[in-house]
Amino acid sequence: QVQLVESGGGLVQAGGSLRLTCAASGTIFRINRMAWYRQAPGKQRELVAAITNGGNTNYADSVKGRFTISGDNARNTVYLQMNSLKPEDTAVYYCNVGGLERIFRNFDLWGQGTQVTVAS
Repeated sequence: QVQLVESGGGLVQAGGSLRLTCAASGTIFRINRMAWYRQAPGKQRELVAAITNGGNTNYADSVKGRFTISGDNARNTVYLQMNSLKPEDTAVYYCNVGGLERIFRNFDLWGQGTQVTVAS
């Protein structure tokens, strides 16, 4: 079984920074992809950033140049560094991890979500 622990959200002023962390543990053989999604009230859930185990990254246009996704493969951990935060970044942020367990079955797991609130 694989578990995710997500942390780092909070309240910040516009222009400030936060760093989100998502750590995976358990019966992991290989992680293929880790990603961050967000959902604000009244809006669709959207992909914020994603990274593969080879280091390739993808970002939503709205966060390019401000957010950076990175991974520590040895620790099965992904980070989202968020700089120059704007009120429109306010949302619940969810970590998503996909890969292969030690018994060679696929997994696709979501974190519990962490609230990011950017004051105007």
